[in-house]
Amino acid sequence: MSEPIQDQLSRIKDEIADSFDEELELQMEEDRLDDMISEGMSEPAQAGIDRKLYFRELFRLQHELVRLQDWVQYKKLKVVILFEGRDSAGKGGAIKRVTQRLNPRVARVVALPAPTEREQNQWYFQRYVPHLPAAGEMVMFDRSWYNRAGVERVMGFCTPQQVEEFFRDVPEFERMLVRSGIILLKYWFSITDDEQEFRFKMRIHDPLKQWKLSPMDLESRVHWEDYTRAKEEMLDRTHIPEAPWWVVQAVDKKKARLNMIAHLLGQIPYETVPKDPVVLPERVRHDDYIRNPVPAEMYVPEVY
Repeated sequence: MSEPIQDQLSRIKDEIADSFDEELELQMEEDRLDDMISEGMSEPAQAGIDRKLYFRELFRLQHELVRLQDWVQYKKLKVVILFEGRDSAGKGGAIKRVTQRLNPRVARVVALPAPTEREQNQWYFQRYVPHLPAAGEMVMFDRSWYNRAGVERVMGFCTPQQVEEFFRDVPEFERMLVRSGIILLKYWFSITDDEQEFRFKMRIHDPLKQWKLSPMDLESRVHWEDYTRAKEEMLDRTHIPEAPWWVVQAVDKKKARLNMIAHLLGQIPYETVPKDPVVLPERVRHDDYIRNPVPAEMYVPEVY
């Protein structure tokens, strides 16, 4: 027997609220961390975007991302989005907001670990190629082949000759991707020296975030100027018409997310996908069907 219409509407409202709570939980975690650090370190609070405006715009943009996802599937597009930037620049938070409402079978994130010994002896781009999208897919690289122009170069994991070879090859590699029909977008999340220092200290003081700090992250503070020089040359030598760089001002994390998503939506023209109406079929019932009870010991204890 179906529920009364008022009960159904109430449950729908609760479901929508639960969906929004996912973003609220993420934001509450960030606010908790900000409060804790500002109390313990006397850091001045930064004026940012109004919270209501942020959530309203984020949910609106995420709705548009779902429409874009549908269009990518419908038109069999192939989309690659690179997220680059210094450690703690906010790449991960931006990626979470992009993928939060999307189908993981369509929009997936690639975050590769350090290369194996075998991969170190392959063609440099080889380990990234298997993760490129098929028709109807969006792939987001949380760091990408540009590791060679950044951390590998600064930390001495490759030779100057390998760096130079990378700079010669990467424009042609990306032109090949674009010629093959891939839409390639490259975002660099930019923060200041002071902001990175503050974010690292936030992670150090929060036991829930300390796992984000690797020895390599801490070492990057020592090499701030080296990373700056490497970034400047990277942007200069790999900013090509077929695949330009887009720099996201990321000191304000909320604004950075909104600006990046809004820009992404503007780079791929999309329309509403025509869809047949969805009709829920009636459940088939049989007189001889008896639902067996679940043994009590199999239930998860209801602590809450």
